[in-house]
Amino acid sequence: IGLMTHSPRRIDHLVVAVHDLDAAGLFYEKLGFQVGTRNRHPWGTENRLIQFGNSFIELITVGPNADAIPDHAPGRFSFGAFVRDYLSQREGLAMLVLNSEDAKADAARFAHLGIGAFEPFYFERKGQRPDGSEMHVAFTLAFAAHEKAPRAGFFVCQQHFPENFWNAAFQRHANGASGIIEVGMAASDPQMYREFLSGFSGGSAEAGTDGLSFKLHDGSLRVTPDSAGNAELQLCSFAVRVPDLGTEARRLLAADVSFTANDRGLSIGPETAFGLSIRFEDAERRQ
Repeated sequence: IGLMTHSPRRIDHLVVAVHDLDAAGLFYEKLGFQVGTRNRHPWGTENRLIQFGNSFIELITVGPNADAIPDHAPGRFSFGAFVRDYLSQREGLAMLVLNSEDAKADAARFAHLGIGAFEPFYFERKGQRPDGSEMHVAFTLAFAAHEKAPRAGFFVCQQHFPENFWNAAFQRHANGASGIIEVGMAASDPQMYREFLSGFSGGSAEAGTDGLSFKLHDGSLRVTPDSAGNAELQLCSFAVRVPDLGTEARRLLAADVSFTANDRGLSIGPETAFGLSIRFEDAERRQ
């Protein structure tokens, strides 16, 4: 297989940037998710994770040691600087992360395609199992970027100790959510990002009346025209599967969380969900 061909990837995780990590964690718990404990990165950010079978949501903020955040440099993408700069303007869905079996090869592939000339980034940290015992996790990231999408981050993630990271005990959610099935983006001209997103995702674009979609392994990316006319591509929403929309609607009502219901599911708007939209879909409808 050459550099120019690649089968569709799957969604690995979403980076949701927030000012108050604990307030965001409490909000996602109200939605019926199990939210993990706080983790600290050596480059100045802190996170809490919501894990599914093979994908997760990363709630992230800048910690008290913001001075440790390295700046971007030629050929080097600074994860911490991206989160810091994003939060200086807004909260929301800051970065889309797809899976990688070989991040070094993917970095070379992105450079070949002209969508990312960055060195792979390796890091490791200690984590906690549900029983409180310590574990070791490590990752290598390969970044991609589009000059017309400065506030949307894209990278792939290779897990070096997946047996330590993925844990069924973390994946039991009161709402029964089983995974991320769609990530939504918006731009005034979705076609401008067709080649970039195809190269990044490994999926071919399908044009529809409401923009472009890219089929992934067990999910999809969708880019719709921005109603506000913003030229820059923005990451703006995600959808998850739940087994029973009626039960979820009652949960949201009891928690006093505003939502709307339509034929696609239950949607929570960005004014409520820390700058992004969240949609719950019926698991059976996607099968």
